Amino acid sequence: MSELKVISRHAGTILLGQLAVMAFGVADTVIAGHHSDAALAALSVGSALYVSVYVALMGIVQALLPIWAELLGARKQEAIGRSLRQSLYLCGLITVAGMTALLFPGPLLRWAQVPELMQGEVQRYLTVLAFAFAPALLFRIYSTFNQSLGKPRLVTWLQVIALAAKIPLSIWLVDGGGGVAAMGAVGCAWATLIVNYLLLILAVVMLRSQDIYLPFKLWQRMERPDWPQLRTFARLGLPGGLAYLVEVTSFTLMALFIARLGTVASASHQIAASVAAVLYMMPLSMAIACSARVSFWLGASRPDYAKRVVFMGIRLTLLLALALAAIISIAGPMLAGAYSSNPEIIALASSLLVWVAFYHVADATQALCAFLLRCYRITITPLALYGVLLWGLGLFGGYQLAYEGIAGHGATQSAGSFWLASTLAIAMVASCLLGLLVYTVRRHSQGARVPEAHAA
Repeated sequence: MSELKVISRHAGTILLGQLAVMAFGVADTVIAGHHSDAALAALSVGSALYVSVYVALMGIVQALLPIWAELLGARKQEAIGRSLRQSLYLCGLITVAGMTALLFPGPLLRWAQVPELMQGEVQRYLTVLAFAFAPALLFRIYSTFNQSLGKPRLVTWLQVIALAAKIPLSIWLVDGGGGVAAMGAVGCAWATLIVNYLLLILAVVMLRSQDIYLPFKLWQRMERPDWPQLRTFARLGLPGGLAYLVEVTSFTLMALFIARLGTVASASHQIAASVAAVLYMMPLSMAIACSARVSFWLGASRPDYAKRVVFMGIRLTLLLALALAAIISIAGPMLAGAYSSNPEIIALASSLLVWVAFYHVADATQALCAFLLRCYRITITPLALYGVLLWGLGLFGGYQLAYEGIAGHGATQSAGSFWLASTLAIAMVASCLLGLLVYTVRRHSQGARVPEAHAA
């Protein structure tokens, strides 16, 4: 099978699973919104905090994919099994950090000036999700392991099954019935906890029963912590997790700043952000599939094949991103109308979706490049670019344009200013990462070896 077919098949399978996971949040939003405005408000705040914590810490685990794919390319199956067991130590530390943040959100809620009447339900929601965090992270390890093997289909099927279970569970627990009292937003959290443990149990059953896992000898006695390997995990994973955190919080803080402009601006931004999040699933799936293949060929000591995959991935991702951007530009009013019937919101959201189209092309490029650079153990430079440009130019620049004015121009008081600044920022990130990736790939394809533990 050609590399194009392998990558397309893997990316398509991963995309289906990612969309199923996204549907978890969409379903909860709809269900809570039908229950009450208070439940929807608590869910909005609570899920934003949970996602910020989960995505940042999940990013540490996701960044381990190149290590396992490289070992697969080097035909070191038993080493993958040992490495996977070592990752459980890292998972334990991450779980403690995540549960602590979710169990004690008070200072953050007060800093964000969440109304006191809402804080109680938000805290109850996050307390339940704190105990759903460990199974979610362990399933992410299983998911990343399968992606590194180029076998994402099992994960996708489990995610689709989980979605089918999540929706009726959320409806039942949010609205009550059958002897269960209505729980509001907290019911969504309990449904998530149940589904996360279901996914973990199914993942363990798969690992025990499927023949594809036999060569890795996973079910061996747990070794003592291998500190050099754990340090390698940290050097690769921590910058990756922090980069995810910067990306997520740049959107979260943008929403908080835009909220000051009123309901129409806030609702319009929410529509634009929702469309951007769905669009991001395409480059994310391509990035996962391409990084698995690049690392495989690097492990097999074929940097020339890795180079071929990198440039194939860039071309394919850009082509798909441009096609999606064109669709969004043309269908903006129709999409906005699907979210709202308010003419003001539709008009403003349609204008923001034009920025989303431009944003998506740059976002797709930077996402792919960031993943592929991890294959070459380059993580610090992308993190620095994210911090300086997404927080600096994107958030601060948007704030200045909207509320303070720049270079003699008055404040615009417009949500579009934030999208303008963010689009410029993500375009600069994409340009820098693309240039760094091309330079790195060409250098390695000329015979340079990939360092075992290096971060540029």
